[in-house]
Amino acid sequence: MGILWEFYAVVVHNLIQLYTWVVIISVVLSWLISFNAVNTSNQLVAMIWRITGQLTEPALRGIRGVIPSFGGLDFSPVILILGLMFLDRMLFRLLSPYAGM
Repeated sequence: MGILWEFYAVVVHNLIQLYTWVVIISVVLSWLISFNAVNTSNQLVAMIWRITGQLTEPALRGIRGVIPSFGGLDFSPVILILGLMFLDRMLFRLLSPYAGM
């Protein structure tokens, strides 16, 4: 039974890490687009922008609805990443006794 819990813990940890990287890629890409370093007329850039937006925007929209605006600065990705880190740590602490970690 411990091996199964360890497997679940590793899968959840990897999914959280993957989603964190998607959020980071989305933020960096938005900066590059804002500063005209890359152009969304490029099909690859447009595809990556669309995919990362579809994956991150629902969570970011929820956070933006709760926190106030700070003069045009969007802190919702930072809050989302901190929340993901907290969730990762909490799930590890909850699952580690069952996994024998």
